[in-house]
Amino acid sequence: MKLNDAKLRTLKEPGKHFDGGGLYLEITPAGGRYWRLKYRFGGKEKRLALGVHPAIGLKDARNLASDAKKLLSQDVDPGAVRKAEKIRLVTESVNTFEAITGEWLAHQNGRWEEQTEGAIRASLVANVFPSLGDKPLASIKPSEVMVVVKAIEKRGAGELASRVLQRIKAIFRWAVTHERIAVNPMIDLVPGEILKPREVTHRLMLPEKELHSFLHKLDAYDGDSVTVFALQLLMHTVTRPGELRGARWAEFDLDAALWVIPAERMKMRTEHRVPLSRQALEILNNIRPITGDTDLVFPSPSYRSKPLSENTLNSAMARMGYKGIATAHGFRALFSTVANENQWDADVIERQLAHLERNKVRAAYHRASYTTERAKIMQWWADHLQGAKAGNVIQLHSTRAA
Repeated sequence: MKLNDAKLRTLKEPGKHFDGGGLYLEITPAGGRYWRLKYRFGGKEKRLALGVHPAIGLKDARNLASDAKKLLSQDVDPGAVRKAEKIRLVTESVNTFEAITGEWLAHQNGRWEEQTEGAIRASLVANVFPSLGDKPLASIKPSEVMVVVKAIEKRGAGELASRVLQRIKAIFRWAVTHERIAVNPMIDLVPGEILKPREVTHRLMLPEKELHSFLHKLDAYDGDSVTVFALQLLMHTVTRPGELRGARWAEFDLDAALWVIPAERMKMRTEHRVPLSRQALEILNNIRPITGDTDLVFPSPSYRSKPLSENTLNSAMARMGYKGIATAHGFRALFSTVANENQWDADVIERQLAHLERNKVRAAYHRASYTTERAKIMQWWADHLQGAKAGNVIQLHSTRAA
């Protein structure tokens, strides 16, 4: 006879009280009341726990039993599904946003200097952890991330909002790669489609007329010699300051006059090959006796295993009298301006600056690395700097023999 609600209210006898189809209520001698489903799978008799009565009523127990039988009809073991779900819940409870962020930051150790790592951590602790920190990573929706970054933007911190969004996306990418979550729901979040356009503040560029004076002041700079060499090589390679600060001796082939920056250290995550002029090679040979025993070309004077700090180069320029006038990053703009004015091919200039073509068709057409042309332009640029230091006038590229 099937069970009913009236009978369940008066049922107290210990044992198994069947409702039909394998569903029964088991009453223990201690008075516990547990719903079970008896079924067979793979030739074996099994039991599936469906909950405790009266929290789970008769109707609910029957619905749960019906769901389990649907799985059986599809040749799926409901007990295995239940175990997998328990494992998933336990895994998710461990893989919270805060926990995965900690693993991600630990993974980056050595790539960032301590100050940079601290700033990134602080931005997430202050802006993301309060609302998303204790949530399982797999349960966080793109809309929740949008709420977080829009709140930062609303405070007038648009730049920070963009950076936090990029860091959240990086954490999710890392989590997928390391199998903490199955899919990345943040892949389609684009800053330009979420945040308002910001006025771009361009890096201060050293005026070309100041080159002569600057180069002499750099030679006379009484600070750390590693900083001087770093600024000199930065000017001769027109790389980004971060790319230069993280330079490793293993990346340089001095015999081939080539510096190969791996993709993971590039802004656009694409390997960049930098031809080295005679002057650039001389700078590297000058610094080798000082830092050649380390992995880094430009290690911090305080921590030899860490690169020069982010502010070291700009601080040195400020001490030389260029605060508010020029930044280390501005050497790239100076090179671009002078090279364009001297009629060098724009594609060669852009490729040397590691700017990727956004037009896909054009990018495919201009995939060539312009190796020969870039070697020529970098030697020309080094000669231009040398001439500017000596006070000589450099002729236009178009008037010189190829």
